[in-house]
Amino acid sequence: MKLGDYIRQGAQVAANEDNAALSEKGHARLRELLYREIPSERIAQLLGQGRERARRELAVCIDQILSAHDFAPMNDIERSALIEQTLDMVLGLGPIEKMLKDDSITEIMVNAPDSVFFERDGVICSSTERYDSEEQLRLVIDRIVSPLGRRVDEQCPIVNARLPEGHRVNVVIPPVAIGGTALTIRKFRARSFTLGELVDMDALSPEMAQLLAWAVRSRRNIAVSGGTGGGKTTLLNALSRLIPHEERIVTIEDSAELRFDQHPHVVRLEARLANAEGRGEVSIRELVINALRMRPDRIIVGECRGAEALDMLQAMNTGHDGSLTTLHANSPSEVIPRLVMMVRYGMDLPTEIIEEQIASALDLVVQQDRLAGGKRRITQIAMRRDDDRPAQGRQSFMPVVSWNRRMRRYEWNELPPWIDDLPFMGVANKEEVEQWVQSVRCCCLAA
Repeated sequence: MKLGDYIRQGAQVAANEDNAALSEKGHARLRELLYREIPSERIAQLLGQGRERARRELAVCIDQILSAHDFAPMNDIERSALIEQTLDMVLGLGPIEKMLKDDSITEIMVNAPDSVFFERDGVICSSTERYDSEEQLRLVIDRIVSPLGRRVDEQCPIVNARLPEGHRVNVVIPPVAIGGTALTIRKFRARSFTLGELVDMDALSPEMAQLLAWAVRSRRNIAVSGGTGGGKTTLLNALSRLIPHEERIVTIEDSAELRFDQHPHVVRLEARLANAEGRGEVSIRELVINALRMRPDRIIVGECRGAEALDMLQAMNTGHDGSLTTLHANSPSEVIPRLVMMVRYGMDLPTEIIEEQIASALDLVVQQDRLAGGKRRITQIAMRRDDDRPAQGRQSFMPVVSWNRRMRRYEWNELPPWIDDLPFMGVANKEEVEQWVQSVRCCCLAA
């Protein structure tokens, strides 16, 4: 490289650094001028009238500010990008607003203002987006929690909230979050997946999808188990779509995530935490108890994680067949011990009695896992053991079909006995059942 080229290259790098610094200052100055023209109270009013209307009105104001003040020269593309970035910061969630609009991204993780990651196709990737400071990130968080009547501060450093689009939000701030404010957003599709779409995604086989569809329509109680981020809610949504339209559904969730874009008769209930004064809490357990007074045909509990498990089991055992729920467990064999522990949060009953209640309440346990590489798959469907003497004197679930990770295929072990009753229940005709059984025995049943 010639000396002149080297000097010019160094000067260009320095100029780029100066421009970057000026750009950062320019953004802050532009926002300051915007707030002078349109106070935050007026911006809140505009948002109440609709997000798109607010963006249109503020975009006009920002364009006028850029013309009236001595900002650095920029072309039309740069000007439009600056306006969009400012709108995202004033009305949205700042640098991560683009990720919210990207349907291929399922989770956004802000570990600190300068550390942003996202999940796409089950794989976690690093993002080039950054927040300028801790204060900017906290401003965005306040914009999320304030409309919900919540606050986040040193006295309440952990907050769970929900965006208007239905996305789940978790916030942890210092001193609990040592490295800086952490923001996690779990995104959900506007329309839930169908079982057929999950089959196309290789999350389960067609024979398994048919089995689950018949289980829902024949009012079998189903629990979807798995780990965090394994796809339990996605599967629960898909199963819920199969509930007949003439049935009344009551859903109970910690944070409303289930989607019912087709079913005409759904009542959605959502738990509520206590306010700043420690009042107003409505627990999942209270909602489950109340749901029994609402004449439900089906009760769907988004996730059992505490004493509400007792009321859910009682509902399943007292006429509310076909109920659905999810819970955290590594395998169907762990479902009973997990539920026993949850029930004991609400009532100190002997283990044997609780296990009998669980075994009589649940017909199927569906294990949904996130495999290496981010692939989500149903790895096992298990049914309750109906013999008179359970193994080792304990209630248990036996596998119907399991995913063989070594052979990379599904293996069927035994068919549920209620399959033969489907024609008499009007769920499927005899030919359909025989054809399905033949397909399982010829192609899938383990030797």
